[in-house]
Amino acid sequence: MKHAASILFVLLLPLTGLSQEHATPPPPLREQARIQQEWLRLRVERVLPKLMRENNVRMWIVPMREYNEDPVFSSLVSATTFAARRRTIYVFYDRGVEKGVERLALGGSSQGGLYVAYRDTTLGNAELWGKDQWRLLTRVVEERDPETIAVNISHTHAFSDGLSAGEWQQLQEALGERYTARVVPAERLALDLISLRVPEMTPVYQSMMKTVHAIIGEAFSNRVIIPGKTTTQDVVWWMRQKTQDLGYGTWFHPSVSIQRKGVDMANEADPIIQRGDVLHCDFGITAMRLNTDTQHMGYVLREGEKDAPADLKKVLANSNRLQDILMENMKVGLTGNQILTNTLAQMQREGINGTVYTHPIGEHGHGAGPLIGLWDRQMGVPGRGDVPLLGNSWFSIELQATTPVPEWNNQKVRSAQEEDVAVTGEGQVLWIYKRQEVFHLVH
Repeated sequence: MKHAASILFVLLLPLTGLSQEHATPPPPLREQARIQQEWLRLRVERVLPKLMRENNVRMWIVPMREYNEDPVFSSLVSATTFAARRRTIYVFYDRGVEKGVERLALGGSSQGGLYVAYRDTTLGNAELWGKDQWRLLTRVVEERDPETIAVNISHTHAFSDGLSAGEWQQLQEALGERYTARVVPAERLALDLISLRVPEMTPVYQSMMKTVHAIIGEAFSNRVIIPGKTTTQDVVWWMRQKTQDLGYGTWFHPSVSIQRKGVDMANEADPIIQRGDVLHCDFGITAMRLNTDTQHMGYVLREGEKDAPADLKKVLANSNRLQDILMENMKVGLTGNQILTNTLAQMQREGINGTVYTHPIGEHGHGAGPLIGLWDRQMGVPGRGDVPLLGNSWFSIELQATTPVPEWNNQKVRSAQEEDVAVTGEGQVLWIYKRQEVFHLVH
């Protein structure tokens, strides 16, 4: 009876402050694969040829071995392909606008008909020694005689540096001096292919974001938190379990932290949540090779309170305003460092004390594309911040604003927020779903 009474108590709790969103599982796996296959087709047919021509690349060679896949691998293969087959060499050859880009897979499969699975059984029986594909690559290159050849080597971008030393040595041997001399730097090719989204991906990502908001809304409510009893790690593990139960994965362990009036909580690993606490979470989910990244703020009401204090609302309003300023300055063609400089200058003119550390997102949580600051690099990020902003890309608007709170004896309170946006092909910067503008409330 005691257990039944506790369940009844939870059900009778006031629902004010709970998220109105509903967490929904991803589609069945077979449907996921069908959707992802269409995304892949659109990217290799629509996006890849344009990028090869923009980078003056006639042939792109991407060799890799099983369990040592290139970072671009997941952008080139079907959802049902989890690893390279022993060794797979992908070759892309631009035959011109009329004929398009030829896509060859030396080893591996046709990826649902999007590649020609290129084989030649006349080259001998040396497959176990891994030489057949290199011999076949030599023939492919000589037959096409490309003016330029791109490979994935970069000192700056991990996403463009997937060619391992062993593969590079064997590739040079297969190309010979003549074609090795035609290898050109093209680090933006892999970087931009991973970075760019096709608009057809947006509805799935928006559904994921709705689920993120719903999980956070429930986590920061009386359905999960009992003030004076629940710890931050209790909430963290509830979020992890909820994510798995729904059928999603995650690319990082969630975090929940507290700010408390008159108390330094920096060294508290698992504090008990009390009334009057300001809550913060960092949370992301993964599905269909897409990742989200979200940070929200919550408040635990004191006895008699029906809403967060006005001064705390100003803290959240300041980080909302900084989001606006950043999005206003995210102009296609500007580099991440230029966007950061312009944003911080406007932030300072408006009297906000904050920092910006925004990053691309999509197939990776910290994705390919321009960095707009790091938390410890507010002067810009050489190299990784010098990449221009592109249309049809996604970003996590990640930042914080710190504001003195009179009701807390002018103690500084930090509002760290993170929400995902799409930069459209027309250059608009739009929330994938929506942003947080009011505190999640725990009664």
